[in-house]
Amino acid sequence: MCWTARVKWFRALGAVAIVVALSLFVSHPSALCRTFPPVVACDASAISSAYHQVDSVQSFGCAGSFAYLWATVGKGEGEIGVTEVARFDDATSSWKNASRLHYCVDHRLPSYVQYWGCNSN
Repeated sequence: MCWTARVKWFRALGAVAIVVALSLFVSHPSALCRTFPPVVACDASAISSAYHQVDSVQSFGCAGSFAYLWATVGKGEGEIGVTEVARFDDATSSWKNASRLHYCVDHRLPSYVQYWGCNSN
């Protein structure tokens, strides 16, 4: 009888030790937690906010953190159609102008944005 009582007591202490250890590990966040990047808003108003005086948007599209925008800017005789390339800035969570002179050379953009953002006007 004495032997079985000791085994039961040992198992009970082991179970308590496991519960305590698990509660300590679960209650403290790990330094290995990953944070996921924010969802990039890919809509005409979000992308056009990087530019002044956008009157209308004819087309836009996104791939990763880059986008293209076909828009009309200006009014009356000063109205002109433009093609722009934008880059999502994680620090400000907003779209910023990405120079076509810099990004359209050597295919630095995702192919979808490269095609629509760099092969017009």
